[in-house]
Amino acid sequence: MSSTAPRTHIASRTAVFNESVIREMTRLAHLYGAMNLAQGYPDFPAPAFIKQAAIDAINDDINQYAITWGSPRLRQAIADKSKRFYGLDLDPDREITVTCGATEAMMCALLATIEPGDEVIVFEPFYENYVPDAAMSGANLVFVTLHAPEFRFDPDELRRAFSGRTRAVIVNTPNNPSGKVFTREELAQVAALCQEFDCLCITDEIYEHILYDGREHIPMATLPGMYDRTITISGLSKTFSVTGWRLGYVLAKPELSNAVRKVHDFLTVGAPAPLQEAAAVAMEQAASYYPELHELYDAKRTALLTALRESGFDCHTPEGAYYIMAGFRGLGFKGDDTAFAHHLIERVGVAPVPGSSFYRTGAEGADFVRFTFSKSAETLAEAARRLSRM
Repeated sequence: MSSTAPRTHIASRTAVFNESVIREMTRLAHLYGAMNLAQGYPDFPAPAFIKQAAIDAINDDINQYAITWGSPRLRQAIADKSKRFYGLDLDPDREITVTCGATEAMMCALLATIEPGDEVIVFEPFYENYVPDAAMSGANLVFVTLHAPEFRFDPDELRRAFSGRTRAVIVNTPNNPSGKVFTREELAQVAALCQEFDCLCITDEIYEHILYDGREHIPMATLPGMYDRTITISGLSKTFSVTGWRLGYVLAKPELSNAVRKVHDFLTVGAPAPLQEAAAVAMEQAASYYPELHELYDAKRTALLTALRESGFDCHTPEGAYYIMAGFRGLGFKGDDTAFAHHLIERVGVAPVPGSSFYRTGAEGADFVRFTFSKSAETLAEAARRLSRM
């Protein structure tokens, strides 16, 4: 027998990322009986009209494969919404692709457009999926910091990040985890650089309808010269509180959509057919629902911000999405953010996410933990009670 060590059968691309820190915190919350303010899923019911639409679709035997890139009714509903809200005139047959969540949409976009070794610019703090997405697509990430407490980028730092090797920049607005909403001026700076360096902008706009204090969501694709070089990603899960349905979509010009559709076809084939039908109904009926959504989350934001500040946290007020980055150094804790998150879970009974998991090196996020307020009033009240004992 050979004395040489057996070769590894694990692909090297998996070495640069680990298990999701967010989902690890959820597991620990279950283990210790903590209130789960780590993972951004609602623990309250989805709207009755979308649930009933799913039941009706199943009972109507819409249970087989839909068209790979999405049911015609849902693609038309997405086109109608995009026209109504943003003035985008999309061809549902050529420019809209329905995916298994915004997570798959991002993976498809990168696999469809990025060559190994290309550079992709990402703003930090970033949603944790972007790093493994880059590893699997062969991209080299270049990071630009959104500096706390206002989470703004330095225009000079952004310009230095661009080069002849830049293939794309990822913009997540409203932003997870910071709650930042990019302004028109900030988006215009990114757009100008994309055009100067002839690169794409891939936008993650999954929280587009969760905004506060009169702020406006501005899709990058609506800026002058940007539609042809923008891949827009959004979905249904956050807006309609159905994170388990895994329904997302990609908007892009036909050339880019064709590439995305090829990847999507062989990655997942298609999203669940009855849920697509329900999603179409929801989008068709959502005009009166969006104001309710704003009111719902505005109250939840106020409740958690108040509880955190009264407990000694230093919090930036989120402008959109449903997360709060909370500074904890004023509490006198001497360990790092991961140790503090474990302390909260095990001793206080409230689960956050360590801030360092949203940064390249962790140093920028070492003084923060992230909480979500996508929870019921009862959950937030109990979390507030537990936090008050600190």
